[in-house]
Amino acid sequence: MPAFSTVIWVFFAGMLGLILWKTGIGMLRSMTTPLPAPPPSGEMRRISVKYRCSMCGLELKMTLAPDQDPPPPRHCLEDMDLVAPIE
Repeated sequence: MPAFSTVIWVFFAGMLGLILWKTGIGMLRSMTTPLPAPPPSGEMRRISVKYRCSMCGLELKMTLAPDQDPPPPRHCLEDMDLVAPIE
């Protein structure tokens, strides 16, 4: 008759194996699902772009825009400079 501790170790090993199996299958399925279609024009899109005002140094991070490449915002009556798109 196996010791009680052996039964517990086998139970936890089985649970760990089941968790690893479910995680692996979930990761494989997530890689095979296609990307969603882009939103229709006029709807806001998620972007991540940073601008800086050349006159006063104000920095602005833009997170939503109507298109993927929006025109720069204006500050101090001048167009702001693109610092870098944030990845």
